[in-house]
Amino acid sequence: MTTQELTNLRASILEGRYADALIIVDELEGMSRQAILRNIQSFLLRLLVHLIKNEIEQRLTNSWANSISDSIRQIKKLNLQDNKTSYYLKIDEWEEMLEDEFEAAIDAASVEVSDGIYTPFELLEIVDKNQIMMIAQKFLDLTYDPSAKTLPSVIKQHLAQLPGGENWQYGKQR
Repeated sequence: MTTQELTNLRASILEGRYADALIIVDELEGMSRQAILRNIQSFLLRLLVHLIKNEIEQRLTNSWANSISDSIRQIKKLNLQDNKTSYYLKIDEWEEMLEDEFEAAIDAASVEVSDGIYTPFELLEIVDKNQIMMIAQKFLDLTYDPSAKTLPSVIKQHLAQLPGGENWQYGKQR
């Protein structure tokens, strides 16, 4: 929100131009929504990168588990609207955003997976995209049910089911 927009909003209200004021309010709401969705996208990208790394390397590190968990918790916070009863993205609306972020996640993961030995082209060929999308959606589904208080433990249960998750859970990856 810029100072000019606030000045215009104030002037519209003071001058009784309520239709103009509502247009400005709608524009501000749209800008706010877009900023929130961009933040959600960045956490979704981080989630996908770590799920790709997990699938390819068949292991789970504390760092990756923490990144996945934090991404889900942040998405939950960002996605819940101020009224605390509705969401910016509904539970069945993630597919397009997941698709949009997948290729960027491949690019980012190619730098990290197995010390960067795969190009993005190679990684795209060997990763099971459907599996990654399914796992990501399961994690995203958690953002609608568990309370913020119980979410971390529910996420840990899901992390333990990932490749290498049992070893991570019991400290056997050392």
